[in-house]
Amino acid sequence: MITQAGQNINTKNQPLNEIPVRYVKGVGPARAEILARLDIATVEDLLYHFPRRYEDRSHFNSINKVKVGDYATIKGEVLTVGLRRGKPRFGRGKVLALFKMAVGDDTGVIYAVWFNQPYMQKMFRSGDKVVLYGKVERYKDIQITNPEFEIIKDDGEPRSSMEERDTELIHTGRIVPIYPLTEGISQRGMRSVIKNLLDRYLDGAEEFLPAGLRARNNLPELKEALFNIHFPRSEGLRKTAYERIVFDEFFALQAALAQRKARIKGSDDGVAHKVGGELLESFKEVIPFKLTGAQAKAIADIEKDMASTKPMNRLLEGDVGSGKTIVAAYALVLTVSNGYQGVLMAPTEILAQQHFMNLNKLLSPLGINIVILTNSVVDEARDEAKRLIEEGRANIVIGTHALIQEGVKFKDLGLAAIDEQHKFGVDQRVQLKQKGFNPDMLFMTATPIPRTLAMTLYGDLDLSILDEMPKGRIPPKAYWVGEQRREGIYKFIAQEVAAGSQAFIVYPLIEKGKKEDLKAAADMYEKFKKEVFPQFKVGLVHGRLDSEEKERVMADFKSGKAQILVSTTVIEVGIDNPNVSVMLVENPERFGLSQLHQLRGRIGRGNQRSYCILLSDTESEEAKKRLKALIGTTSGFNIAEEDLQLRGPGQFFGTRQHGLPELRYANLVANVKQLEAARKEAFDLVRGDPELKAPGHRKIREIIRRKFSGKTELKA
Repeated sequence: MITQAGQNINTKNQPLNEIPVRYVKGVGPARAEILARLDIATVEDLLYHFPRRYEDRSHFNSINKVKVGDYATIKGEVLTVGLRRGKPRFGRGKVLALFKMAVGDDTGVIYAVWFNQPYMQKMFRSGDKVVLYGKVERYKDIQITNPEFEIIKDDGEPRSSMEERDTELIHTGRIVPIYPLTEGISQRGMRSVIKNLLDRYLDGAEEFLPAGLRARNNLPELKEALFNIHFPRSEGLRKTAYERIVFDEFFALQAALAQRKARIKGSDDGVAHKVGGELLESFKEVIPFKLTGAQAKAIADIEKDMASTKPMNRLLEGDVGSGKTIVAAYALVLTVSNGYQGVLMAPTEILAQQHFMNLNKLLSPLGINIVILTNSVVDEARDEAKRLIEEGRANIVIGTHALIQEGVKFKDLGLAAIDEQHKFGVDQRVQLKQKGFNPDMLFMTATPIPRTLAMTLYGDLDLSILDEMPKGRIPPKAYWVGEQRREGIYKFIAQEVAAGSQAFIVYPLIEKGKKEDLKAAADMYEKFKKEVFPQFKVGLVHGRLDSEEKERVMADFKSGKAQILVSTTVIEVGIDNPNVSVMLVENPERFGLSQLHQLRGRIGRGNQRSYCILLSDTESEEAKKRLKALIGTTSGFNIAEEDLQLRGPGQFFGTRQHGLPELRYANLVANVKQLEAARKEAFDLVRGDPELKAPGHRKIREIIRRKFSGKTELKA
């Protein structure tokens, strides 16, 4: 029972996520406002506000063994206390108050000193047993300035001090938690509040993992883990507690993904395609190359999915140039052969135009009508495209975000494919799906995704991986050179272009800012055109150009009217020109590793040797690791693993994912084993109880509902 503003508030049987944090002893309304800045509103929020690091203050030092400059934990007796007030300096300012206390043990004496904290004299008296922790210094005497302290009662327990009545040491003499803070609360204050929280509310932390699951994975009970994550009794117990918390976070996410996958697979309302037929056989005959084994397997997976009445939900993952488009084309032809429409949505107009041109060239001889719809298709052409789509006379529709706008209606959509799907928000992917009635979904990415990240982001998808490159493909050579090689590089580019090839020159910026010590695309374009390569036609493309101008520049480059293209990362996806043999990347340290690999994938698409040159004098050790990794391998999957370790999952794609929660405690690089174990347990659990209706699974269902309510990605 808590009295608050004259009211009796009984919080004993309330869920911890419903109890305002102000009711924790030592918080109150004022401190609750401070904690709100740390996103702490409830008792549960505070319970899961974990330390960012720990200090081991568990080893007591004899006073005669301490060393100046070291941090030490000392246990002794207060010998003397004294407060001295000095005079203001130069006759101005505040009076200096110095509280000094002598503490002794069997080996010697050390002084504890506090400046301008005169109230400290009320805290101590001679004969007190105390524990001090801090940095040892020497100013005439050996001393510790502003130490952490605790006062030990006669029975060995700490005596009540200003903010807490401890039942055990929490600031000294143990492994001590160091918390994320905000202005208005100290480490001492936060530790005291959390200790009060644990004393009063820890029993309300309801266990939700079944006992058998915990036993199989050697996980402690939740209450034990929560206590030891805050106030670990040993390093081993801290580690075990952290493993439990990480497992919980992974388990909740994987259970949500498992439920979504079960709902999709449990539905019989999808489109059942008949595999085979004259149109598919004709398509196989016009494919201009022999499929790799990986492509053949992916097609077999897609055929099996599309033949089922259960909607397909598959991710097609492959390195740059591994042949995803032809696999997607097969799926599109399969749906058309069954009388349905297919759609392929791309993130940029350039990529959409490229897909349209390539697929139109390949499929129009088979009598397949392909329509493109982007924001640059306007007026009568736009109305005509929408009419063809709605009437079903457009068999395959290629487009951008324009496809999901109101007024775009399909007659009978059987397959929706999304290229570079991570470039779209979750809602946009769902909106495309809703253009039909449970169409099959094929997601594509040319960014190889590390296994741990794929399990976390796409755990509800079936996966097909293209890990073979077409025969005859010569991977580009990558070189990292310094500024002193610039003139030689320009000469090399000129030689390659003079011999009939083309070149990309890529910059991280469009225009140089006032404080940027970087070259920029627009500025260097003028220099290249007038001074460096006046004998060649030089083009410029970047994100600020309107769609029509971009298309014109790219068309000139693809046709050979322009020999050198100066660009930003707008060419990262969608530029397929087999005649390009050289790419120069300026300031490559400004790009992520996977982004550099994507850029490199724009060359080496023909049968001639190609060169990717990284020009940088960076001093950043992390950037050096990225550049060395790029020139050390051509495998996008190896690159992806390295990039994940260097940058972490949050920025892996260059933009954050939407629709899935951030992992607060788990680390996809360090906690692989916990992720794999949590995934297995979650999917096994949901397989046996898809709706989690069993009495022992009620709490799991509630946690999933709370954590993922409103997450579009986790809805069926």
